[in-house]
Amino acid sequence: MLFFSLLAFSSLSFSNAMSASKRLDSGLTVLGPVSQMQVANGFIAPDGYNRSASLVNGALGPLIRANKGDRFSLQVTNQLTDDTMPLDTSIHWHGIFQRDSNWADGPSFITQCPIRQQKTFVQTFTPVGQTGTYWWHSHYTTQYCDGVRGPLVIYDPNDPLRHLYDVDDETTVIALSDWYHTPSIQLGQLFTRVIANSTLINGRGRYAGGPSTPLSVVNVRQGQRYRFRLVSISCDPSFNFTIDGHRMTIIEVDGTEVEPVEVDSIPILVAQRYSVVITAGRPVGNYWIRALSNLPNASFDGGQNLAILRYDGAPVQDPTTVPTYELAFDEGNLHPLLNPGAAGIPEIGKADVSLSLAPSINGSGFFTLGGVSFVDPGVPVLLQILSGARQASQLLPQGSVYTLPRNKVIELNFPNPTAAPGGPHPFHLHGHNFDVVRIAGSTTPNFKNPVRRDVVSIGTGATDNVTIRFVTDNPGPWFLHCHINWHLNHGLAAVMAEAPNDTAAEESQVIPQDWFALCQD
Repeated sequence: MLFFSLLAFSSLSFSNAMSASKRLDSGLTVLGPVSQMQVANGFIAPDGYNRSASLVNGALGPLIRANKGDRFSLQVTNQLTDDTMPLDTSIHWHGIFQRDSNWADGPSFITQCPIRQQKTFVQTFTPVGQTGTYWWHSHYTTQYCDGVRGPLVIYDPNDPLRHLYDVDDETTVIALSDWYHTPSIQLGQLFTRVIANSTLINGRGRYAGGPSTPLSVVNVRQGQRYRFRLVSISCDPSFNFTIDGHRMTIIEVDGTEVEPVEVDSIPILVAQRYSVVITAGRPVGNYWIRALSNLPNASFDGGQNLAILRYDGAPVQDPTTVPTYELAFDEGNLHPLLNPGAAGIPEIGKADVSLSLAPSINGSGFFTLGGVSFVDPGVPVLLQILSGARQASQLLPQGSVYTLPRNKVIELNFPNPTAAPGGPHPFHLHGHNFDVVRIAGSTTPNFKNPVRRDVVSIGTGATDNVTIRFVTDNPGPWFLHCHINWHLNHGLAAVMAEAPNDTAAEESQVIPQDWFALCQD
């Protein structure tokens, strides 16, 4: 009876949220933490091929920028009309913990019903204590592959690594994405590898055989030090990121400051983020920024997978530079700057709760995680919990929901990723970051100072068994999934239902009535 009474809640009327937006000279749209986000269809040609896409405020990939402690109030309105692409929507704020605001996390059928056409939903939350580089994207089927995605940065005026750089603003955010000429609904029905037509760097790119469209330009001044925030808003490919002639010092990983590490290149998987410091210490000129995709036939021919680093005073022309690779990237060298160390007994299998979640593919071609292929439930998991469901056996989809006790150390193992082709699979856990106590390519655990992030590669080797740890200090159902959107669409996911009793008690006090109206719609 409680389930039906919850659905009977009526919607509140909203006053329009004030939109704090501006457009940079580069064409990038910038939104503030209090903004309107109109999700609608429009034609764009970021790589020279004109197609209908799903955009926010008429733009591809607006940046949302805020300062530490800001309260977000983001009014999302669904104005979609093109039925070759998904018509419902939802927005997830990737990497934001949503403490006491699980209802605002955004994934459809996990923490909310999707937003129907001509409907509006306001998501309000405060990322207490969080700063760094994040992003936002649709979390409804394959929609973000059609354009509903962009970076999100929370600036820290007291950044402990501020002495390492001079410039850190909207002009130093670098978003890497794949782009498709075919709408995602068609691509999502394929059970073969989906190949992107192009790579976009800050919304511009070129495709094989296409026109020589303008590439993105990042401007620097000789002698200045720049904090570049690399954000992968990709649907599938990972990228190898380099800047010809310039070494990079990594200082942040997925919102966590790290001890500085100098590299020549960075492999960045779907949804991962890095902040790197580069010194503009080379002769005035133009230098290639490279983001080589891991998909077949990726190349730099004709300007593919490229952007331009241009010094003030350099001629407006393409670079002629070549890359150098001397300093190798090793994820095991990344250590948190503050509060390093994993919780619990420093031994694999000795956490309060240890789960083995092996990825695989079933006889129908769908992915499975822990032996079960995830399918969207008819009712959001959060609403099920509010309606009285508490045990994993009561929660849908059956076999894909794991209930976890509060304030315990949880260990997740991902053995033998070779059973699930298409990797490396980047796994993301909502509501938390985690310590990667055993990284891909290594059999030796590190509990002393492991890298802390919210998206991890589970590797590609038969002996890989990537292990992560986190503490259940944030009640709510949190999605755990491969962030290759085609793989999520085919079942590579599960739900960590953290402290269901506390979730029901705490969320029921803060959920706005309009959240219930989404399911009425």
